[in-house]
Amino acid sequence: MGLRWPIIQPTAKSRRRKTKTPSRSEEVSNHKEQSLATKMVQPRFVRPSPSSPSSGTGEPNSSNLYVANCGPAVGLSHDAIGAVFSAFGEVKGVFPADESGVRVIVSFADPFSAKSALEALSGRPCPDLDGRTLHIRYSVLQLPSQTQVNECVPVSLSGSDLNIPGLFLLPDFVTAEEEQQLLAAVDTQPWIGLAKRRVQHYGYEFCYGTRNVDTKNRLGELPTFVSPILQRISLFPNLDYDPASLNLDQLTVNEYPCGVGLSPHIDTHSAFEDCIFSLSLAGPCIMEFRRYSASTWKAASTTTDDDEKPDSSTCIKKALYLPPRSMLLLSGEARYAWNHYIPHHKIDKVKDKVIRRSPRRVSFTLRKVRNHPCRCEFPQYCDSQQQKHN
Repeated sequence: MGLRWPIIQPTAKSRRRKTKTPSRSEEVSNHKEQSLATKMVQPRFVRPSPSSPSSGTGEPNSSNLYVANCGPAVGLSHDAIGAVFSAFGEVKGVFPADESGVRVIVSFADPFSAKSALEALSGRPCPDLDGRTLHIRYSVLQLPSQTQVNECVPVSLSGSDLNIPGLFLLPDFVTAEEEQQLLAAVDTQPWIGLAKRRVQHYGYEFCYGTRNVDTKNRLGELPTFVSPILQRISLFPNLDYDPASLNLDQLTVNEYPCGVGLSPHIDTHSAFEDCIFSLSLAGPCIMEFRRYSASTWKAASTTTDDDEKPDSSTCIKKALYLPPRSMLLLSGEARYAWNHYIPHHKIDKVKDKVIRRSPRRVSFTLRKVRNHPCRCEFPQYCDSQQQKHN
């Protein structure tokens, strides 16, 4: 694929899981099932408030459990999980806690069944779930009125407008023809299904359960279809970084159906070096950036609810429109200190325009795997430096 270098104006200083190729009839059936699933309204759950008895060791007032380290991404179906937990009482349903595929919500008919399951299973290997050690806490149902947007974050069209050091957005990084070639290339490769989206990993597999990579398990070189992109990145304006950190060796391809977003998070410091590049293809989205205080960020990093709104006094929010074919660079403060987040919307409001998301958005996230502890200037957000002091 011969990529042309476009005229660009800077905006600011698995092991791939092998899967059987489905037949055409299976593809149609799977597509219908996925379309139906995306139309279903799933209940939403959040942490109990600190004053709630269910958040401590007293009598529970929640019949819902947040269960980590099990789910479809590790080969455990919701039916299999429900069967294990039903030994403690009637299970009303098992729901994805987020898009990772390794965290679920188990909803019981009564809170005492939930308490019995938590006390019996939390922190212990479960033989009926492949011996996985489950990490369990209470969760509460969020009422519909609580999920409505309480505030509107103004959306910028230029990265420089956000005034976040280390954030750059380059529009038209690839042409429309190149975009179609890249999409065609990934569509010939097998996808890994998560709870709400599909992914592909190259170079190293990103493990959603630990939010890290296994540096001892290299999958191989990055695919040839991204070679022109890597060459173009080397010519990225305003790059003043250690050349070694730009020797990108990990690629995650994400496919987002319409209405599916991304939980607020900071890419794990110990997993990747300073520069993170994200190429948007096939459709636009809004990306929100959140700067939390240290203590609030720690709580937010473990939340089960993608849209939970912390106190605005402890969180700065900014939003950026990412058009198709644009390249986003997060480095320095933008990479290490700001959560990035894609709201779960089907329609976005940009300035005075309403923009409907496309049926599909695909992102190429390119990173350099880190082989040493992170020594960044933001220790309050850094897992390497937090672990050093613990």
